[in-house]
Amino acid sequence: MKDEGETLDLPEAVVGRVAGYRSALDRLHRDGVATISSSALAEISGVNSAQLRKDLSHFGSYGVRGVGYDVPYLREQLRHHMGDTTHVPVVIVGAGNLGRALANHAGFGGRGFRVQGLFDILPAEPGVRSMVELPGVVTSPAETIGIIATPARAAQEVADLLVDLGIRSLLNFAPTRLVVGPDVAVRKVDLGSELEILAYHRPTAQAPVSGAPRVAEELRVGAGPMEGG
Repeated sequence: MKDEGETLDLPEAVVGRVAGYRSALDRLHRDGVATISSSALAEISGVNSAQLRKDLSHFGSYGVRGVGYDVPYLREQLRHHMGDTTHVPVVIVGAGNLGRALANHAGFGGRGFRVQGLFDILPAEPGVRSMVELPGVVTSPAETIGIIATPARAAQEVADLLVDLGIRSLLNFAPTRLVVGPDVAVRKVDLGSELEILAYHRPTAQAPVSGAPRVAEELRVGAGPMEGG
């Protein structure tokens, strides 16, 4: 079991799955569920029960045979081991459609993340703050997470600014790779790549009805490539 101050060297995949377990436990706790079996918790988390038990074994033994897991206790233990996300400050740079949607996302507050502000170089919209205000808002940079929701061409400059302010955790939505130092943690969310993966796994389309192939071929010939904004 992890001692106070000890850091567990967990595989990245385990960290991602445990975040899912915490989310499921939060929902169960809000619904007043006191205990849950490993199979039920695994099902709502989208994994199998063997994987769940293996992942949780990194932290200790919390399940009781024939009873399952005590939801409040397991929730608290994972919070202790993985880090308390209560009142984690977040700043978002880039006030386009994506940035505004992220700033208004209700799920952040429910998980303990507090959006300190939405920033842009041209703060034309209500609720958007100027970039010159950013240093005054980031008062605890080591605890702050910076979200980059700018176009690709501006992302590296924004990342450099956030790092210069002392922020060491970045979530990047811009479709570009960021170059940062080894002491900076970056998570990249590439929506285009995710869509391509889903498109690849789609069921094979049915053959068009008689008379349609020629029309479809003409449409394909006349269409140009779509370019993301």
